[in-house]
Amino acid sequence: MKASLKGKYDAEKSTGVGSLAFNAGDLKLRATMTDATLVSGPTLNGLSLSVEKPGFFIFDYNVPKKDFRFQFMNSVRIGEKPLNLTYIHSRGDNRTILDGSLLIDSANKLSANYMVGTNNCKLKYTYNHGGIATFEPCYDLAKNTWDFAVSRRVYGGDVVKATYQTSSKLLGMEWSRNSKSTGSIKRK
Repeated sequence: MKASLKGKYDAEKSTGVGSLAFNAGDLKLRATMTDATLVSGPTLNGLSLSVEKPGFFIFDYNVPKKDFRFQFMNSVRIGEKPLNLTYIHSRGDNRTILDGSLLIDSANKLSANYMVGTNNCKLKYTYNHGGIATFEPCYDLAKNTWDFAVSRRVYGGDVVKATYQTSSKLLGMEWSRNSKSTGSIKRK
């Protein structure tokens, strides 16, 4: 049996999250707690429990809200191309999401995301140009709008990403670095 302990602190929000995970055969058992669990004395606030079989299912239970969320994943082949399917249901939000992605080849992927019972459906195409640049147009059927994202690798591990949302006319820039020596950094 293996165990891992992870922690994260966000200085801007003054919040922290801790996670303890155990591998039990094919299953991964995890307990996650926020700083709300410990700050005012031990409570169940911010505590969630998870059972996961990687690549097949995840079951999350939010202890203080007595709420659950489950996710099932599966892959099938269509014309020798992998189609990854995901079904997510959250009881508290009364929300069901269907998600699928078809990997056409190493550079081209089609994705769809649909929230059951709504008009909320997004279609996205991803083109990876030589592992250096990625182009991602996305069409939102509910809003009848397009969103665009372009990212490019610079200086080895750094990535610069530009996004544009046509519905809000919002242009965004993001720079991220994933370094073994200095850790991960993300600036928006």
